[in-house]
Amino acid sequence: MSDLYISWTEYHKYIETLIVQIYQSQWEFDQIVCLAKGGLRIGDILCRLYKKPLAILYITSYLGRNNQIREKIQFSNHLAMIGQSLGHRILLVDDLVDSGMSLQEGTQWLYNYDCNQKIIEIRSAVLWYKSCSAVKPDYYVEYLENNPWIHQPFECYEQTTPENIANGFNNHYLY
Repeated sequence: MSDLYISWTEYHKYIETLIVQIYQSQWEFDQIVCLAKGGLRIGDILCRLYKKPLAILYITSYLGRNNQIREKIQFSNHLAMIGQSLGHRILLVDDLVDSGMSLQEGTQWLYNYDCNQKIIEIRSAVLWYKSCSAVKPDYYVEYLENNPWIHQPFECYEQTTPENIANGFNNHYLY
């Protein structure tokens, strides 16, 4: 498996490209749900630009050394959001789609969570869509045929500590 290294500049350009795709589709949504942790930054920016409420669903499927071992998908018990219910048209956001299980099961989780609200439609948006995925997202910036391991700019924080930053080590990650 190859590796793809993404800088902060590239990361933000990918988000802006995704924003343009969603905008040009003219799809009207009334709720953004991001899958945390990967979709948090993207969901935050979309929420600010579109002025739509943001909900957060924590989901994890990677454990072990360097978070490169796939485990069973686990969801939080609750959805973090302001308000009592979700919107009818939901934009489900994550950073990437690898196997596709997070998007598939996240979509199902939302339908089960809000069964009385009658969700009309859920569309998905990611930055990277890998060819090994069982699901094609509705919006994506780059299709990755070779399924590389993506190294995102914020991952450096998983390899350091607050003490290191306070002592001046690794502070190049801050910029």
